[in-house]
Amino acid sequence: MIKTEQLSKHYGTLAAVDNVTFEVRPGEVLGFLGPNGAGKTTTMRMLAGFIAPTSGKASICGHDVVEDALAAKSCLGYLPEGAPAYGEMSVRGFLEFVADLRALGSARHSRLDYVIGRLQLEAVLEQSIETLSKGFRRRVGLALAIIHDPPVLILDEPTDGLDPNQKHEVRTLINEMARDKIIVISTHILEEVDAVCNRAIIIARGRIVADDSPHGLAAQSRYHNAVSIRLERPEHLAEMRSAIAALPVVAEVEVSDRESRLTALPRAGATILPAVSELAARRGFALKELHLESGRLDEVFRTITI
Repeated sequence: MIKTEQLSKHYGTLAAVDNVTFEVRPGEVLGFLGPNGAGKTTTMRMLAGFIAPTSGKASICGHDVVEDALAAKSCLGYLPEGAPAYGEMSVRGFLEFVADLRALGSARHSRLDYVIGRLQLEAVLEQSIETLSKGFRRRVGLALAIIHDPPVLILDEPTDGLDPNQKHEVRTLINEMARDKIIVISTHILEEVDAVCNRAIIIARGRIVADDSPHGLAAQSRYHNAVSIRLERPEHLAEMRSAIAALPVVAEVEVSDRESRLTALPRAGATILPAVSELAARRGFALKELHLESGRLDEVFRTITI
């Protein structure tokens, strides 16, 4: 388990992290979200033992990150933003070097084979790290974080610099590892939260401002249970908008002329899909698309972090 109690980090009068308390248990993939400067990376660095807290406590698998630092770090795989590496070393040499530092013993060969194959590093094994693309450097960094098969992973922007196919592979790997690990992902990519996280904490100005499942957070959006419509005949857009706006359960209608799309937002507590569907059928509007929204995490994020 990861546990923090009133964890704080001050730089002079600046409270980068201010009394942050949370727990993460096995099987949870926690998305740690916040705008730039919110305290995400500082919190991750304190958990990983790279910087000491000003006050409060943090522990990894029961080991205090300050008082029992070596034991805490042995349970942890950490991928920092811009993970450092020896640029002149080959990928193979660097992975073997880290495997020796981790004292993997009889598991050394199998763990090297696993991370090389799982992160598709075969093609660059003899290449020096300084010549790698940003995407391959990120994959090497992730390989280092998981090479010793730790029970806890802290990943700061794990898909930064990856192309869409590589992002899919990394997200699949995270979902596989989540079955028996604790994983914390610091990210500003909200689609990543939807893809891999079953819980999300939002931090702003050093404090936690939300802690819920991604679905629960999205449900706080004014777009929760909104209905999005695209028409077969764009010339009917204005007429459709007026008709839907007149429905008593509809609070507002937004229109995107470029996509011939309108979005009907419900009044508080209302369900509008049946009324919108019945209206379209009764008025003879041909629909290309009818979509019930679960909410928009980006809108919630903006609302509570501004």
